[in-house]
Amino acid sequence: MGTVEPVSAAHRSLRDRLGPVPEAGPGADPLVELLRDARARLRVPDVTARPVWDAVDAATRRGLLDEAAAELRRDAPVLTASDWARTFRDGVRTAYEDAAGRLRERTTLLVLAATLTGEVAAADAPPGAAPHLDAAADALVALAEASTWCWAPHDRFADSRGEVLPDPDRPFLDLGAAEVASLLAWADHVLGPHLDRRIPGLRRRLRREVDLRVLIPFERVRDWHWIGLDGDAHNWNPWVHGAVLAAALLLTDDEERRARLVRLVVEGLDHYLAVLPDDGGIDEGVAYWWQGAGRLLEALDLLADAGGPPLDARDLPVFGPLSKFPSRMHLAGDWYVNAGDAPARLWPDQPWHLLFQWGERLADPGVRAHALARGRDGAAVRPRAGLARALAGLTDPRWHRALTAPAAGSTWLSRETWLPRVQVLVAREAAGTAAGLTLAAKAGHNGERHNHLDVGSYWVALDGRPLVVDIGQPTYTASSFGPDRYQAWPLRSAWHNVPEPGAAQQPGPTHAADDVRVDLTPTGAALHAELAGAYPPGLLRSWRRSLRLVRATRDSPAHILVEDRWTPAPGAPGPARPAHPVLLRHVLSGEVELAEGRARVTAEGLALSITWDPARAIAHLEHRPLDDPLLRASWGDRLARLTLTLTAPCAEEPFTVRMERSR
Repeated sequence: MGTVEPVSAAHRSLRDRLGPVPEAGPGADPLVELLRDARARLRVPDVTARPVWDAVDAATRRGLLDEAAAELRRDAPVLTASDWARTFRDGVRTAYEDAAGRLRERTTLLVLAATLTGEVAAADAPPGAAPHLDAAADALVALAEASTWCWAPHDRFADSRGEVLPDPDRPFLDLGAAEVASLLAWADHVLGPHLDRRIPGLRRRLRREVDLRVLIPFERVRDWHWIGLDGDAHNWNPWVHGAVLAAALLLTDDEERRARLVRLVVEGLDHYLAVLPDDGGIDEGVAYWWQGAGRLLEALDLLADAGGPPLDARDLPVFGPLSKFPSRMHLAGDWYVNAGDAPARLWPDQPWHLLFQWGERLADPGVRAHALARGRDGAAVRPRAGLARALAGLTDPRWHRALTAPAAGSTWLSRETWLPRVQVLVAREAAGTAAGLTLAAKAGHNGERHNHLDVGSYWVALDGRPLVVDIGQPTYTASSFGPDRYQAWPLRSAWHNVPEPGAAQQPGPTHAADDVRVDLTPTGAALHAELAGAYPPGLLRSWRRSLRLVRATRDSPAHILVEDRWTPAPGAPGPARPAHPVLLRHVLSGEVELAEGRARVTAEGLALSITWDPARAIAHLEHRPLDDPLLRASWGDRLARLTLTLTAPCAEEPFTVRMERSR
């Protein structure tokens, strides 16, 4: 299969699909009528709907209330100016963002607890009359009184002033502001009647802050970079638009303004929808699927709930393959194919009920089964995923019933998946099981969102556990999305499973694979690509890489072949020039034993054999200690890198590395 043509988005316009959302003309606005009493139609009711909240299963209820009790014993996080300023002083952004995240999580837990218990007291009742409600109110006020909701690296206004503090009079609408606006909107919705009795005036304060920090900036500034007016819509688009939608529906009483805000949200979401590939592939990787595509699906659910069938666009064809993407990238357990900024072990706090609901809606048993399998690996509701997501999971009885039903097996693990738009291949020995070898490979380009320099890289998993690996996302700093991004070693091509033919891969969309083809047959699957374009111009005439999974036969076990054939450009550094050797990199997880012409990688009782022609390469093994907490969460305290230094040109005969289970 050759290079694919860009996909037309003409058939995927929300504005076209949602007939009643045109610009309002003279007379009554049809959208005003559609959204009247929208709050009453939402699947999440307020705290007074006791039959809904009292029906939450005992295990989920107990788990959340235990978490809330533990939270009450802890001191509330304090957001400080010095932590916020660290982004500008030493590049550390996590000092503030982690504290802000803990405050949001505390607020979420206490709102959930107050909703589940249904506790309430009058304004003049003594302290202790409604402990969860009072603590939730305190947390909400702490968020309202913070100088900013923006995360410091995003605040371009502060940066342009040359200051290290935010200006409350000029808020920047970013992901942090979106998170808090959504949290406050859903807290107001679900706890509103009890807040009015216990803390009169709090809801007015919450509305004021969301209006000043989110809704007014959203209305007045219509060229926010994340809208994607230039065609570069990314995960910020649905993340922010989804929060604005919730705030418009839940906090805005002016009916005409509410309709105007919703119309702008639909217009903005169209920019994101327009760039979604029709094969459902997400170049930002599976972790960011939840914060991009997943946010879009949630926004569409909310639109449909609020406006009924006229505002329901969930039958567009792209949503079928889009909902499959996480399951297509699944290896086993919490291991996933992790291209770009994604951990190899997916963060546990994902709203799996969202995929379950879409699997039900689309009648896709694989999407549904994958969501249930991952949902069973932990609590049914994950507060760290956010209040809106937790409430949606709590109020779905089908989700809770399905979690206790017998598992359906690994029906989502297909024998092979090829996503031509993002040029990612995942191939297994057999469908429906992680047993045996799995090969994942990517071509692509080095201008992908959250990109690493990894054109032509690959993963090898054994029984679902990756052993030839992608390191994944390190902890973000102030330089993670600037000109110094590729100074971080886990992002460089030298720490990916790609060639180094005298130079590293270069960043940018022009540094891409070419002539990308796949072969999918009953006996195997392969990706072939020309990689020369990923390197500096004039270095290579050609570098052909083939990555192949060969399934077992009666005479041969299953194995993986990595074949490289290359020709240097005339006069360029290459294998004939010893000062610029050709290196083949292999990043490995586990214990590695090195011998002549072979390496053995072992981890968790599994063993992978890697072999090559020792007459044509010199092997070197090194270990990299890991001190980054995100990397350690996936790999432990270290990774290994096997480097093969080629000793002779390979213009005709390919150099081959073979991998198979070690017996």
